[in-house]
Amino acid sequence: MTSSMTEVSAPYALASPAEVTCVQNILRSAGLLENRHRIAYLGLVDPPRKAPAEHADRVFRVFIHDLSGGMPSDVRVSVLEGRVLSAVTLDTRETGELPVLEEEFEMVETLLREDQRWLKALAARGLDVDKVRVAPLSAGVFEYAEERGRRILRGLAFVQDFPEDSAWAHPVDGLVAYVDVVGRTVDQVIDTEVFPVPAEHGNYTDPELTGPLRSTQKPIEITQPDGPSFTISHGNHLEWEKWSLDVGFDVREGVVLHNLAFDDGDRRRPIVKRASIAEMVVPYGDPSPIRSWQNYFDTGEYLVGQYANSLELGCDCLGDITYLSPVISDAFGNPREIRNGICMHEEDWGILAKHSDLWSGVNYTRRNRRMVISFFTTIGNYDYGFYWYLYLDGTLEFEAKATGVVFTSAFPEGGSANISQLAPGLGAPYHQHLFGARLDMAIDGFTNTVEEEEIVRQPMGPENPRGNAFTKKRTPLLRESEGVRTADAHVGRTWLISNPNSLNRLGEPVGYKLLPENQPTLLADPESSIARRAAFATKDVWVTRYSDAERYPTGDFVNQHGGGGGLPEYVAQDRGIDAEDIVVWHTFGLTHFPRVEDWPIMPVDTVGFKLRPEGFFDRSPVLDVPPSAPTSGSHCHG
Repeated sequence: MTSSMTEVSAPYALASPAEVTCVQNILRSAGLLENRHRIAYLGLVDPPRKAPAEHADRVFRVFIHDLSGGMPSDVRVSVLEGRVLSAVTLDTRETGELPVLEEEFEMVETLLREDQRWLKALAARGLDVDKVRVAPLSAGVFEYAEERGRRILRGLAFVQDFPEDSAWAHPVDGLVAYVDVVGRTVDQVIDTEVFPVPAEHGNYTDPELTGPLRSTQKPIEITQPDGPSFTISHGNHLEWEKWSLDVGFDVREGVVLHNLAFDDGDRRRPIVKRASIAEMVVPYGDPSPIRSWQNYFDTGEYLVGQYANSLELGCDCLGDITYLSPVISDAFGNPREIRNGICMHEEDWGILAKHSDLWSGVNYTRRNRRMVISFFTTIGNYDYGFYWYLYLDGTLEFEAKATGVVFTSAFPEGGSANISQLAPGLGAPYHQHLFGARLDMAIDGFTNTVEEEEIVRQPMGPENPRGNAFTKKRTPLLRESEGVRTADAHVGRTWLISNPNSLNRLGEPVGYKLLPENQPTLLADPESSIARRAAFATKDVWVTRYSDAERYPTGDFVNQHGGGGGLPEYVAQDRGIDAEDIVVWHTFGLTHFPRVEDWPIMPVDTVGFKLRPEGFFDRSPVLDVPPSAPTSGSHCHG
């Protein structure tokens, strides 16, 4: 293959193997991808805001790591022109490190197997090094000045008695190692106390734990004899009911939705230009010196997209399923397909609208259904499902599903204020799973405004003699400094995103309302390292003026970045956000006090948000939904 391509994919198409190989060849020709180099990230750059689609280039952004210790590079490559557009050398002392590489995982364990301090600590616990697994964990930024500008991972140990054994059941507590994965040295081995290694196994498929499997479940068959109600064209353009969008995939963010629009009469009305979960952080709440540094940016440090699962029919997805198989790059620039990485299907979702009218005698029932676009990823011990839902009434919803195996520790005698006990001697530290959604809004165009809406109780008085009245208050957010907001369930706080230049038939701006779930944001102290690095997670909502360069709530480089990047930098510009091209950033998440029922494998827990039309339509958008097709015993179709 040559370094350029004569045919360029559509602007929002998924990356193709030919394109990834083309980028690889361009980088090699430019001397940027040699044997000592590794690709830490490769992804498509969004087309320019208002560029004609037929002239759009396919530009890839690539982060290149140098194994020899040279400075990494941030490179942009044009497939259309077959050349490097820019190459920026990064000073990691200022920018932070590139994302963690998969080959660095095994390196931590390999280096520790030869470290005498580590071997001595294992011997003191009577442990065989051949049965000890080491979890390679992102380092964060703490008081270690000598770590600045160096790629550091921290390692916690677990015992695996045999290949199929769940090592998470046997944490080696009181012991942690700090490893330089470029210098290939062990900086520190900290051994504070010898705790008994929990002995009870956690093998959740072992008959000893499962007992006889249930025999009571009858088959559930979901069939669509005429096929699904949606269509896919150009590889990834989805049309379902009145929705249209392009389904994208990024190795950092996973599934990305582009160009969400809804057909209203003869108009195709834009709602969101780009929607993604642009960051995710898991901060732990155990102050122990062995684990007080634990906080993982699964999106920015580990890249959730590269660990997307290949989904299986009947297991991960049920019904009439359409799959997309995104292509990403491996560390050497070779294309790698994630087979069936994205699952798309529609599902019945109960009642949409119903009324039995006593005066007219009309009995009305319509069933709801939703379009589901999802992927699942495995990051170490946890598995996460990312689910986008489109509804018949124009509602857009996101739901995160957390499952897998909780991160474990020893459970100290006398108990703990920060750790749950799961089994004898086995603990799991309290922690959070916090997600950062990036919603590039385009409600009937790019002149959007955000108002904060609250419920207001009205006091009894001459205008409210019986004290039954209440109303609502809307406060416009005019500048970025005003657009940093917190949720408040007591006043039902929501945020209305509207277009003052597009009015409905009542003369009101058309809009969509962001409905939060009112779960806690970041619980760490405001002066802590994690609060500086995950500043996005300290607030529920941020509103910024759109900029091509502002894609992630934590900034471009999260790994070992000292903090203050991303949203704090964006809003410090204090740009106007009233009737402007804006981005709404929403933080939501789970606070997890692990339960006994979460062990040895955790049932799914969920959290998310909704964007619901508010004055966007002139009347109910589901009046044209037909009654259910007649079936045996059904009388709701009349």
